[in-house]
Amino acid sequence: MFQALELTQTQYDLVYNSFSLTIAAMGASFVFFLLMRNRVGVSHRIAVTVTTLVVGIAAYHYLRIFDSWSAAFTFRDGVYVQDGIPFNEGYRYVDWLLTVPLLLAELVLVLKLAKGTTRSLIIRLSIAAVLMIGLGYPGEIAAADSVTRTVFGVLSTIPFLYILYVLFVELGRSLDRQSPRVRKFLDAMRYILLITWGIYPLAYIAPSLIDNEAVATVVRQVGYSFGDILAKPLFGLLVLAIAIVKTQEDEEVEHQGEPAPVLVDKA
Repeated sequence: MFQALELTQTQYDLVYNSFSLTIAAMGASFVFFLLMRNRVGVSHRIAVTVTTLVVGIAAYHYLRIFDSWSAAFTFRDGVYVQDGIPFNEGYRYVDWLLTVPLLLAELVLVLKLAKGTTRSLIIRLSIAAVLMIGLGYPGEIAAADSVTRTVFGVLSTIPFLYILYVLFVELGRSLDRQSPRVRKFLDAMRYILLITWGIYPLAYIAPSLIDNEAVATVVRQVGYSFGDILAKPLFGLLVLAIAIVKTQEDEEVEHQGEPAPVLVDKA
């Protein structure tokens, strides 16, 4: 017999407030990146534009997630009972399907590599990202079936490992052509991706590790939310920092190429 999910007020509010925090973080980041876009050189604005799109798309989807969560529960007898409209986990996966390829693209674009290299990296990383998200979704919606969840979780990990290989091995070969300041930010970006993306698998397998369904639900939703905050606004700040550094370096090169001023003897 179907048993409706019940959450204490604390559990419900924890998820509710994490969604609210994520909406605020994405919305504020969208406005900030939009205002900062003109602070970088024209040739570097595409990366900042993509960053702005990522947090804008995420803000919209978290509004939908927030509304879906609110509609799914009814407060009755001191607890929140999931007996309303079913909570739509698909909003999150649609968001990832759009934002993860863009997030990887902004990393490649901001480095200003050769056109052929840039195109190849973006195509391969985007395909791997779509496979990673697409393979994870069947396991996500099969929360009660640990076998299905595990199988699709393992399948989703394969493109994830390929993405890490590209970022740490193939992309690492371009570091020698970058300035020390850019290399420092690029290293930070790659490790932020590694660390923050590690949150998602932990949240994903929570239903398989935690017997209490209510606790597992809270861990999963809060974990995904904080992972998104770290992987999108924080990552975007580093993209912006690289774009600003590269703009400064371009200006320095231009100034070095200018002829020395002619001194006029007024004597």
